[in-house]
Amino acid sequence: MSFHTQLLARSEAARQTLVQVPIIQGCLRGEVSLPSYLAFLTEAYHHVHHTVPLLQACQAALPAHHAWLRDPLDEYIEEEQGHDAWILDDIRACGGDADAVRRGRPETATAAMVAHAYNLIAHGKPLAFFGMVHVLEGTSVALALMAADRIQQHLGLPDAAFSYLRSHGTLDQEHTAHFALLMDRIEDPRDQDDIVQGAQDFYRLYGDVFRSLPLPSVDAQRSAA
Repeated sequence: MSFHTQLLARSEAARQTLVQVPIIQGCLRGEVSLPSYLAFLTEAYHHVHHTVPLLQACQAALPAHHAWLRDPLDEYIEEEQGHDAWILDDIRACGGDADAVRRGRPETATAAMVAHAYNLIAHGKPLAFFGMVHVLEGTSVALALMAADRIQQHLGLPDAAFSYLRSHGTLDQEHTAHFALLMDRIEDPRDQDDIVQGAQDFYRLYGDVFRSLPLPSVDAQRSAA
């Protein structure tokens, strides 16, 4: 069994816990509100803003025997540039205050997720960061495009309000295939365990981000309908 297949299997229970978070299940049923979507975009900005710095930190911390990962990380860094700006544009298209979001602070759950990623890298486990990549990109492929359609259908927002969800979901379909090839080159059981543990951690932490979002009220759902 390839390591990528093992990673999927060993983190499946944690993935199911994330997918079952009430706001995600509600969104897939069409239970959405503008405040909830804006809150999601706000927290997305505050963690996506750290994607490139985290990739750079991971790259700098790689041990010599994983030097082969530096070029793939360069590609990730180039492709991830400016994604936080997409989110600010989406917030503006929803009528939100993008400048206030940019100047603001994340919720505790988002800050904890980002801090955990930096902490793993700083304490000698840079490959555990690939667990975060697996969670965020895998979740995007599975949920982002479907969620965008549900939200737009029920709130009547313009296409310009979904550049992050739709572009990120499409890009991550390509990323996940490339990611699988990279993971299948990881052979050291200790490195594999770091990545699996990272994935399990980040499924829980990303779930906490969604749990921190306001659930749509009954009145908001009726108005959207």
